[in-house]
Amino acid sequence: MSTASPAHDEEPQMMAGVMHDIATIRETFSLEEVPKQAYYMGLAGVVPYMVTSLSTVYCAWEINHATATGTGLFLTERSAEDLLHIIEPLQVGYGAVILSFLGAIHWGLEWAQYGGTQGYPRYMIGVVSTAVAWPTILLPVEYALITQFLAFNFLYYTDVRAKTRGWAPAWYGIYRFVLTFVVGSSIVISLIGRGQIADRVGRAPSVADRIAAFGEYHPDEQEELDAQEQRRKFLGDEGEDDEDEDEEEEEEGGEDGEGGEDDE
Repeated sequence: MSTASPAHDEEPQMMAGVMHDIATIRETFSLEEVPKQAYYMGLAGVVPYMVTSLSTVYCAWEINHATATGTGLFLTERSAEDLLHIIEPLQVGYGAVILSFLGAIHWGLEWAQYGGTQGYPRYMIGVVSTAVAWPTILLPVEYALITQFLAFNFLYYTDVRAKTRGWAPAWYGIYRFVLTFVVGSSIVISLIGRGQIADRVGRAPSVADRIAAFGEYHPDEQEELDAQEQRRKFLGDEGEDDEDEDEEEEEEGGEDGEGGEDDE
């Protein structure tokens, strides 16, 4: 008479539990229920964010390479820095657009009366998203990216709660997880790239800097500066004319001297 050991009995049970957990994870993260058009358009929408992040890392690499070797591989250090300053407002501005769009989805769900009419609680999701997103364009790029990272994650949490309450389709939670993961990873990549060159790259004037400069603008002072610039140019032109006249006189004097020698 033989009896099965407890170890042999536990192994099938353990494997069954593992397989059940794997099946649960696959079911949770399955995108089969996500409409293909929405999935493809959503992925296409985050491509610009990924491109700007990878471009930031590339510019950082070029700047470090130029610092170490004296020259960049494809770009000079100055060109890489200029390109980086072009990318910064594009990424921050596009992030603000995405956040506003994700908030506006809840307005559409409210108008469609998906899950019933919720009123202000659902409208406020769109309002808060936009109110948080657009002021980030006034911040330095590092603070703007960190703020948007937190906003994307908070909005994902809000969307998952909306799905749980029946305010959004059942597939919306995993759909938002994929998009938030891509965008969040892109932001982290950008911050890492910028961290590598924080002590080598100057900060481009932000929108807030331009607004502050505009507030300090005084038309009378600008007119005086323009008048001084015109006077400097006028005096410079007169100096050039005097130099030309002196050169002509010297040439004429030289010719007269040569003529006198020929007569002798």
